[in-house]
Amino acid sequence: MNIQREITPLTQSDCFTLFSRRKKQFDFPLHYHEEYELNLILNAKNAKRIVGNHIHLIDDLELVFVGPNLSHAWFTHECKSSEIIEVTIQFHKDFLDETILRRNQLSFIRNLFERSKKGIAFSTETIKAIKPRILDLCQKNGFDSVLELLSILHDLSISRNMVTLSDAAFINQHSSYNSRRIEKVFEYLNANYSKQITLADVAKITNMPDVSFSRFIKKRTGKTFIDSLNEIRLGHASRLLIDTTTTISEIAYSCGFNNISNFNRIFKRKKNTTPKQFRDNYSGTRVFI
Repeated sequence: MNIQREITPLTQSDCFTLFSRRKKQFDFPLHYHEEYELNLILNAKNAKRIVGNHIHLIDDLELVFVGPNLSHAWFTHECKSSEIIEVTIQFHKDFLDETILRRNQLSFIRNLFERSKKGIAFSTETIKAIKPRILDLCQKNGFDSVLELLSILHDLSISRNMVTLSDAAFINQHSSYNSRRIEKVFEYLNANYSKQITLADVAKITNMPDVSFSRFIKKRTGKTFIDSLNEIRLGHASRLLIDTTTTISEIAYSCGFNNISNFNRIFKRKKNTTPKQFRDNYSGTRVFI
């Protein structure tokens, strides 16, 4: 089965994003991303959940916590519901850094994050207790919303009867690149994505010849230089499509695409939807904190 890498619209300035919607079916493919994800799903009995190598038919109450780079998806399968409610919270993997997580008071959250690398499903009792707080989270803003998310994570971390989903052998298949040179490359691409960037520009950062760098980034990331650059540009474009009323053509050019047809073609290929459909689907339902 094809597994897509999702580039979320979170920026380094955001603490988290919350996305809520009502729908009749699940339409997002099996995917993974760098961010943690907490997913609350209501009224989707008999939908199929895949997390890592774990497959399960869900009930009417579903709350799952997925760690970075763990593949996951929900599929309509045998679900007959006319209105599925889904609330997705995503936050950076360094939302709480390792130094803070080593403090005694955060030991339970640290353990929760560690277990989430395999995916965690929470008990019905826990979901009933936490559900109203997740649904109310989009009504809060600023510092209060960050505190409430931390409080929710703590209460989940001490909850009873949580279930670990995927096998240990399956995790980290899409792990981080573990290379300072690659990190420097991605820092440069994130800072300059709106400009025209050549392979030679980026190869200079790593002090490597163009051909050597081209092989290096493909070996480290599994993607070509152009694919890596386009993914970053699409991530920023997705954020602008959600968060602004800027025209699609203006967004395309501001994110470094040299023409609108090229942007539309790459967007459709990577996200299985057009920029307009993406904007219509997400507009007004996503909050960035």
